[in-house]
Amino acid sequence: MSSLTLLDELELGAPPAQRSLEEAVSGILHAIGEDPNREGLLKTPERVAKSLAFLTSGATKTMADVLNGAVFTEDYDQMVLVKDIEFYSLCEHHMLPFHGKAHIAYLPAGRVVGLSKLPRLLEVYARRLQVQERLTQQVAWAIQGALRPRGVAVMLEAAHFCMMMRGVEKQNSKTVTSALLGEFRDSPALRNEFLAAVRGSASA
Repeated sequence: MSSLTLLDELELGAPPAQRSLEEAVSGILHAIGEDPNREGLLKTPERVAKSLAFLTSGATKTMADVLNGAVFTEDYDQMVLVKDIEFYSLCEHHMLPFHGKAHIAYLPAGRVVGLSKLPRLLEVYARRLQVQERLTQQVAWAIQGALRPRGVAVMLEAAHFCMMMRGVEKQNSKTVTSALLGEFRDSPALRNEFLAAVRGSASA
């Protein structure tokens, strides 16, 4: 890299990837008939670039970054469930948000994970360009790979802006997806226990 190129980067104050995003956003503004030099839009390319970098930051993270040694040996073999975890993601088809709640459960087989790690794991996969079906499976398989539990159950309930703001324009619809591994898939009783707990019911 030449000293002039390096100086240019220092003066611009933004890494090359961010500058590329800003230029792309400026191009989009032009294409939709806006003026990027209008007062209200002067900083829009920079803001959008930073926003997209944050909303897709999960693509650069790994399981090790999330778990960070928070897996513990524990003689507990009943269901562990963290429910009503809020999440936000971007649909890869229209790059519009979808958001909702996740319910994550597993059946330990001698190892447990710090409870805060389950929402953090969800964030890693949610902060990517996604489809809800893939996101559900990725979370389930990541837990399976990290803990080797007897079973994993993941359910996502989400509203999609691509259905709310455009297309069919349905405001109150929700999409529900699930991934069941191990004993949750094989045992109707365990599956019902998970569903009852998610619904807040005391009975299966």
